[in-house]
Amino acid sequence: MRTDYDHWEPVSVSEAAGIFAEIPVHWYIAGGWALDLHLGEQTREHSDTDILIHREEQADVYAALTKAWTLYKADQGNLSLWEEGEYLHSVGDVWVSRNDKTPFAFQLMLTETEQDCWVYHRQPSIRRPLRDILLKTDQGIPYLKPEIQLLCKGGSRNIRDKDERDFRTVLPTLDHEAIEWLAQSLRTQFPEGHPWIDYIESTG
Repeated sequence: MRTDYDHWEPVSVSEAAGIFAEIPVHWYIAGGWALDLHLGEQTREHSDTDILIHREEQADVYAALTKAWTLYKADQGNLSLWEEGEYLHSVGDVWVSRNDKTPFAFQLMLTETEQDCWVYHRQPSIRRPLRDILLKTDQGIPYLKPEIQLLCKGGSRNIRDKDERDFRTVLPTLDHEAIEWLAQSLRTQFPEGHPWIDYIESTG
């Protein structure tokens, strides 16, 4: 079991795209990089590179990546090898490196889907058609729509400083429909209120 959690040398977005272009599954750049792809520029440093995949397609991803990479389940603060034939029912994150000594290069994020819809794992009543969760760069690289990525950040139990900066940087670039979807989704997850809802209402 690895414990070198800070041993990261993340691949670039273009390198990640090159890896996944050869795998016949749905995949999307996620995390902070997805927001920067939306903005068209890098606005801050990124400690990792996140790739979102559909949970039901994990076997194809595993089979393709294990030819050249070592995959670790990241669960409850621990890293353990993802074994051949093991189906990940609830693990949401997988860290990937060349071998057990090399730095981690990218993170897989397994997302739930149901009947051609993306399902938000923290509040399953929040859904979007799969055709409506991604955008593409001019180079054809798919990335998670910014309002969905912001929900994933704002819906966390621990909103980090970088999440707050991302929210305030990206929000003004969203159209009315995207902002309303984000606000309503936050209301659904947090009926007691959320500071980002207050911010949206104060700037709307």
